[in-house]
Amino acid sequence: MKRIYIKAFTGIALMALFQTSCSDILDEEPRSIYEPGFFQTETGIYGGVTSMYAHLRYIYGEAYYYNTCLTGTDEVTYAQSADQNFRVMDISGQGEITSTSSRADVLWGTAFSNINTASGVIENAAEVGISDDVVAEARFFRAFDYFMLVQTFGGVPLDLGTGELAFNTNPVRMSGRNTVPEVYTRAVFPDLLTAVNDLPDAGRVTGGATKTLARLYLAKAYLTYGWWLQNPNNIPTYPETGRTDPDGHDAQWYFQQAYDVAIEAINNPGPFGLEENFYDVNWAPNDRNKEILLYADHTETSEFYNGGSLTYGSGSAPDNFAGWMMTWNYTTITSSSSGTSWEPVNSVQREAEQHLGRPWTRMCPTIGAITNTFADKTSDSRYDGTFTTVYHGNWDKAGISGSLYNANFMEVNPGDAILTFLNEESSEAIDYPGSEGNSNIGAGVLPGRSDFVIAPGGISRIVYPGLWKLGPYRTDNGNGLGEPNAGSTRPFNIAKFSELYFIAAEAAVKGASGTRSARDLINVIRARAGMWRWDNNGNEEKIEDHSADMIAATPSAIDINYILAERSREYYGEGYRWYDLVRTQKWEELAGTYEIGGSNYGDHTPQTVTRNIEPYHYLRPIPQSQLDAMEGNTETYQNPGYE
Repeated sequence: MKRIYIKAFTGIALMALFQTSCSDILDEEPRSIYEPGFFQTETGIYGGVTSMYAHLRYIYGEAYYYNTCLTGTDEVTYAQSADQNFRVMDISGQGEITSTSSRADVLWGTAFSNINTASGVIENAAEVGISDDVVAEARFFRAFDYFMLVQTFGGVPLDLGTGELAFNTNPVRMSGRNTVPEVYTRAVFPDLLTAVNDLPDAGRVTGGATKTLARLYLAKAYLTYGWWLQNPNNIPTYPETGRTDPDGHDAQWYFQQAYDVAIEAINNPGPFGLEENFYDVNWAPNDRNKEILLYADHTETSEFYNGGSLTYGSGSAPDNFAGWMMTWNYTTITSSSSGTSWEPVNSVQREAEQHLGRPWTRMCPTIGAITNTFADKTSDSRYDGTFTTVYHGNWDKAGISGSLYNANFMEVNPGDAILTFLNEESSEAIDYPGSEGNSNIGAGVLPGRSDFVIAPGGISRIVYPGLWKLGPYRTDNGNGLGEPNAGSTRPFNIAKFSELYFIAAEAAVKGASGTRSARDLINVIRARAGMWRWDNNGNEEKIEDHSADMIAATPSAIDINYILAERSREYYGEGYRWYDLVRTQKWEELAGTYEIGGSNYGDHTPQTVTRNIEPYHYLRPIPQSQLDAMEGNTETYQNPGYE
């Protein structure tokens, strides 16, 4: 199987929504825009399909869109250095989400361009003699983008200027939004059904769309639409329409379809499956493993193919810089060069290593995510496989030689723990300094320990466990710190095989029937979470099997809140959470309040914050750039609540 390499695309906007093409393609002659006639060639068709993989990098790994998927949920709040892009998404009195402040514009501006390219491929492929399996890739991506759009904004246009789902080659300044049922039943479901039928079991290229991937999104779309039809908390939709299905099916029918499709994918996985332990799913040297169905790819071998610099991150797409957002400024930590008086030395240097990376301090976990979601940190490996909780000394890689002195003036060497976020509250009183203290970050001291410590309830907006999952990885660091300022050259994972178990379990809770119960399905995931092979933060082998304990702890009756908690344990910080809470209409219930410490070093007192989550927030606003590009009355185009 050959590897697909994708160059960043540069769309030439005719208006915010309607563009004639999507992107540069990675071949000997990269193009900035496609002429309509280009799709009437084999090169054009394959170039168009290749660009669809490239467009993923303008959404996934783009930190401002990443922020809209997490900030304001029970997983994440804004951190000390957050600007308004992040603060407004928290809906906690730091500003209002508006058509200009919502960064969901990242999705809107990228998806429609790709949809139009997909339509160009679909319309012209037969005349060029392109096989159905290649066309199915275009159908998958058109459905993928429409599914993301309809979840985010409600009903969106199916006609980009020349007819429904037709390739548009002319700039237009008028637009009409279809309803949610129309988007699902005319675009999402038909394209995904065709993709399931025509896509191969193994991708045409490495990382290419497959039958299993299409089944995952078909099952998820069925599940999401079933919730929309049921509408248990009377959340408004837009454009306004009845909660009825044009094909005459009820919500229960769609839940059953979601279950059946997900089970079919589990039973016929092709080359995909679960990794043996959770750690390996997100361990950087194991990227692109058998559990990953779709990713926005990057590489450290070439700036051209990476789509960005290998030495300095731009802070914009197509760089993968989402991992910076939940990385606090750990480089502020100091130890001492003297064992008798505090002579500060920065003992944890900025490094292109998965536990570290480039600090931005824009987003942070809530205390509840640490203490409640990940309450079990002994049997369940997912906390250890999600966060950086121990910061080890690496001053030697910066050319600083010798030992240093840390908490209690105890000697430490490179590789030793300098700062530890404790798994549990300490039975001994932690001596916190009340300000920066010797650690320079307000960390505390426990008797007999050489590492500074912070308890779970003592995390704050300025000091908190980092997100190990998305940390950088380079093979060219040598014996030094590498290139920690560059965007991550790792792929950004979008879809995982494990989610099929969650989709089927959620559908079962909603009444779908089959041979495997919700508890059976969830326990497959939980049993895997109990399998340890490595202590990530202890940096040592740990061969332990707690799967029986994990299964035994699973409630006999599974409800939606339990599934959502399990989803958060499995996918914390990956960008799923806002969509999960919106789909199930549990956003206000689960994220209406949260706890976090303040924004100053030494602040370890939890503050309870209340969010003002209104029903209209369940849709993001149509971007102002779209409204400005349109002619005529745009008042009815915007989602209510954002006028």
